[in-house]
Amino acid sequence: MLRIIPFLFLCLHCVSATFAKENRNSHYTTNQPPLFAQPYTALPLGAIKPKGFLLKQLELQRDGLTGHLDSIYSLVCGDNNGWLGGTGDGWERGPYWIDGLIPLAYQLNDPKLKAKAQKWIEWSIKNQREDGYFGPRPLPEGYQKIKGTQQDKREDWWPKMVMLKALQQYYTATKDERVIKLMLRYFKYQQEMLPRFPLGHWTYWGEQRGGDNLAIVYWLYNLTNEKFLLDLAEIIHKQTFNWTEIYSGNVIRKLNPMPDLHCVNVAQGLKEPIIFYQQHPEQKYLDAVKKGLEALRDCHGFVNGMYGSDEHLHGNDPTQGSELCSAVEMMFCFESILPISGDVYFADYLEKIAYNVLPTQVTDDYLRKQYFQQVNQVQITDESRNFLNDYNGHLVFGTTSGYPCCLTNMHQGWPKFVQSMWFATANNGLAALVYGPSEVNLKVGAGEEVTVIETTGYPFHETISFAFQTKTKVRFPFHLRIPEWCKNPVLTINGAKTAVNAVKNIVVINREWNSGDQIELSLPMDFRFSNWYESSTGIERGPLVYALKIEEEWREVTKAGFDNSFWEVLPKSSWNYALVKGEIEPNKLKADVKKEIADYPWNLKNAPISLKTKGKRMPMWGIERGSAGKIPAPSWPPRPTEKNEEEITLIPYGCTTLRIAEFPVCQ
Repeated sequence: MLRIIPFLFLCLHCVSATFAKENRNSHYTTNQPPLFAQPYTALPLGAIKPKGFLLKQLELQRDGLTGHLDSIYSLVCGDNNGWLGGTGDGWERGPYWIDGLIPLAYQLNDPKLKAKAQKWIEWSIKNQREDGYFGPRPLPEGYQKIKGTQQDKREDWWPKMVMLKALQQYYTATKDERVIKLMLRYFKYQQEMLPRFPLGHWTYWGEQRGGDNLAIVYWLYNLTNEKFLLDLAEIIHKQTFNWTEIYSGNVIRKLNPMPDLHCVNVAQGLKEPIIFYQQHPEQKYLDAVKKGLEALRDCHGFVNGMYGSDEHLHGNDPTQGSELCSAVEMMFCFESILPISGDVYFADYLEKIAYNVLPTQVTDDYLRKQYFQQVNQVQITDESRNFLNDYNGHLVFGTTSGYPCCLTNMHQGWPKFVQSMWFATANNGLAALVYGPSEVNLKVGAGEEVTVIETTGYPFHETISFAFQTKTKVRFPFHLRIPEWCKNPVLTINGAKTAVNAVKNIVVINREWNSGDQIELSLPMDFRFSNWYESSTGIERGPLVYALKIEEEWREVTKAGFDNSFWEVLPKSSWNYALVKGEIEPNKLKADVKKEIADYPWNLKNAPISLKTKGKRMPMWGIERGSAGKIPAPSWPPRPTEKNEEEITLIPYGCTTLRIAEFPVCQ
C-alpha cells in the first residue's frame, strides 16, 4: 500500500493519463497541433550541466580533439573548409565537428570554444543565397577534379542536415533569430527543389539519413507554426529510405547473403519512423524501431548493445567490428525518440551504449580513436582482419586512421548525452530519465525556476540523490525512471521511505517542493547472464557489461601510408579463458565496488568495480587473422581445457581496451 505523509502526494494516475493528449509544456519548445503531444520536451542547451566524471569527460574533450580539431586536422577543419567559404572539403566533416563542438562549448560555458563555433555559424548565416540555399558554394571551373573537392558533394542535401542540427542547438542556447530566418528560407528552397532533385539525387546518404532533416522541420514548425513545413515533412518522409519497412520486415534477419545495409545508416535511421510518428501517430512507426533493434540483436548483435557491421551488416561473431560513428548516431537516435515515445526502453539502451561502448573507443586524453572496436578484442594492430572494410588501420588508435568521419563525428557523443539526461514534462514538470552526476535549471509549474542537483556514482553505484533548490514553494510533478533491469527500487523523500508506484517504469511524484528537499533513489543491481555467438555467455549488472581484465602494452607506430603515428595495443596477460559453469549457473559472482569514483574511471587503473571468478584456459583458442579465433563451441566430449582453475578478474567493459566480453563456458 502507498503510504501518504502530510507533505507528500505520489501521483497514482497512470502515465497515459499524466500524458493526456492536450497536455503540452508551456515553457519550452514542444509539439504544436496537429503534431502528437509528446510526453517530454528537450531543454535548451546550457540548462543541464555535467558534474563529476561527466564534467571531467567534457573537459578532456575541450583539451583534446574536440577543442583543437581546427589545428590537429586543419586540412579539413581549418579555414579553407567549404563551410567557411574555402575550396577545401565542403561535405560532412566540418559540420560533424561543429555539431559536437557547440553543445560542448555551451555546457562548459567556454568562450574560446564558442568563438570557434561562431565562425562557422556566421559564415552559414551571412552567406545564404537569395534562393534560400545555404552551405558551400559550387567550386569555380578547374577545382572539380582536385582530390577531396568533389563538386556533387557540395550540392548534396546530406551535410546540410548536420549543419541544421548544429544551428538548432546554437539557437536553443542563444535565441539568435537569424537561425529561424535561415531555416525558413532554406526549407522553402527545399520544398521547391526536392521534387526535381530528391534527397538521394547527389549521394545516397541524403536519402538514407532524411530523418535528421525531418526532425528539424518539425522543430521549426513548433516555433513558427508555418503550415508549409508540414507539407515539406511529407515530402521528406516519402523521399527517405523506408526504414519503417526495413526494421519491421525480415531484411535485417537475412544472413545468406547478409543485407547490404551500412552500419551508420542503420543506426541513424532508427529515429526516422518515430520522428514521422509525430505527424502520423500510427502504432506501426513505434513498433518498427523495437522490431529493428530486436532483429539486430538476434542476428548481428553483441552483449554491449552494438552489432557486427564493418561497414555493412556482418553477423554476430564478437570479432566483427562496430564503428564509432554508429555508436554516437545510435545514441542520438535514442536521445531524439525518448521524449516523443516516453518509453524507458530507449533510455536504458542509451545508457548501455554511453557507459559501455563510448568510453572504450577513444583514448583517455581524447586525442586518438578507433574506427572499429571489437567485443572480443585481444590485440589492436594494423594487420588484416575479417572486416568487410579492412584497410588503413581500422582497429588502431589513430586520428585519420580508418575513414575520418569518426574523427569529426565522435564529438557529439558525450555532450548530447548530458543534454538528454533531463527533460521538461508535458504538464510543466521535470523528468530525470537518464542518470549521471549533473545539475539542471528550468522553469516549472506557472513559470517558477527550480534547480536540481543530481549527486551519484551511477552507473557504478546504485544510489542517486536529488537536491532541490527553489526561491519559493512550488508544486510540480517530478518523474523518475526505473530501469527495466531493476526489480526492487527503493525511494526516500526527505529521509522517509516511500512506496514505488511505477507505471511503465516511470514514478511520478507530484507535490509542493521546498528548497532543501532531498530524494534518494536506490537501484539495486543484480547480475544478468545472456547467450550469444556459439552459445557464449555475456555478463551484465545494472547498466554495465563486464569483460575480462587484460593487461596492456601500448606502442606508438609510425608507418608509411598513414598521415600520423598511431597506437597499437598488445596483451601482457592471458586472454583465452572459459568461464566455469559451476560459478555462473548458481551466480556466485560478487561485485567489489570502490566507494570513491575517480574523475576519469574508464581505464584499468581506475576501474571502480571488479569481479573475481574462476576460469580455465583453452589452449585451442588462439589468434586467427589478427583477432581472437572463433569462440570454441560447446562439444561432447567436452573440449580440452587446462585442468587447473585460475582466478580471473572482470571489470566494466568501458574500462577495458583489450577484453573478452562474450565467454565460452566449460564444466
